[in-house]
Amino acid sequence: MAYSSKINDQAFDRYRQNTKNWRFGFSLIIAAIAVLGFYVYGALSSEMNNPEALQIGLTIALMFILIGFFSTRTRTDSRTWDGVVIDKSVRKTNKDIGYNGVKAERLIFIVFVKSEDGNTHAIRNEDDDTVYDYYKIGDKVRYHGSLHSYEKFDKSGDTIVFCNACAFMHDINDDDCRNCGCPLLK
Repeated sequence: MAYSSKINDQAFDRYRQNTKNWRFGFSLIIAAIAVLGFYVYGALSSEMNNPEALQIGLTIALMFILIGFFSTRTRTDSRTWDGVVIDKSVRKTNKDIGYNGVKAERLIFIVFVKSEDGNTHAIRNEDDDTVYDYYKIGDKVRYHGSLHSYEKFDKSGDTIVFCNACAFMHDINDDDCRNCGCPLLK
């Protein structure tokens, strides 16, 4: 029973950097598609000509680049803290599924964690009770701010463990995540 020291493994740093690079790269690809799409539209359309269409495409591209930039900046390291699972609940909600106002009943599984500074945090999952069942009231947990994930203190009775980088579920006997390659904190 302990928090894992593997959290300091360089694989987590690589994962965070790769995630930031992927986000920014994806925003650049979407920006290029916007510029190209509006340029072609301006060249082929009788409704709008270039350079007006190209200017609109460049404006939208700039928006995507800024979104990519800020999405990599907002995922910077935040503090790590310890807490305790204090409550769990299941809530029903009706969610619009987009077809003429048709709604579907969904279950929201919530695990409440009280941090050492007295704040209550919620781990929410829709229509999946795996994380809900994984945590028990009274479990000590550590929130790893740089990964935005939780680690249980006592994993001795568990049969599964979640990757703290990508949240992929593994057998407790696995050592590394087969999805992202990061070590499993156990």
